[in-house]
Amino acid sequence: MGKDDKHHRHEHHLRRCCGCLASCILALVLVVAFIALVLYLALRPSKPSFYLQDLQLRRPITLGDPSLTASAQVTLASRNPNDHVGIFYKRLDVFVTYRDEPVTAPVSLPAMYQGHRDVTVWSPVLSAEAVPVAGYVADALRQDVAAGFVALQVKVDGRVKWKVGSWVSGSYHLFVSCPAVLSAGYPGAVAGAGANNTVSSLKFAQPTGCSVEV
Repeated sequence: MGKDDKHHRHEHHLRRCCGCLASCILALVLVVAFIALVLYLALRPSKPSFYLQDLQLRRPITLGDPSLTASAQVTLASRNPNDHVGIFYKRLDVFVTYRDEPVTAPVSLPAMYQGHRDVTVWSPVLSAEAVPVAGYVADALRQDVAAGFVALQVKVDGRVKWKVGSWVSGSYHLFVSCPAVLSAGYPGAVAGAGANNTVSSLKFAQPTGCSVEV
């Protein structure tokens, strides 16, 4: 057999080996992708549920011209609805808004792990010390108190990870919004514009569910 024939046979054998190796790698990739798809469909994580259980004013809301001073303790509960998926809360910042404008400084909650079907409760204190607000926001708050209610939003902004066995996912953005309706004990007690007004008897109406985006 000549050198050319041996060379061609060697090239043919090499091509066959490369083809078999490529086929094996492709098959392995398809098998891994199929297993990952099955696991995802079987264990697809559901987003946590959040509930605003309470909001208690620790000091009266004071309206300046135009600024806001207040302190409140909120009680938030979170439930992991998954049977086989845990949740890592990597960062959670809680704050209050009124008419989409922040009226308290954000408070960071400690990072934690939430097991399957577990419920976690937080009770942070949120404060605002002479926080500047737009004039129309101060006027609207006075009007709402005069009408007998104030509609706030308790919001949570953070990051979460999913955990299945020893596997941990990448980080996902979590955004929670909880309506908080406060009833004013004395409608009409707020003075007109230009005065410093203190609202001393706002009460949390009832526990509410929250919208959750992940």
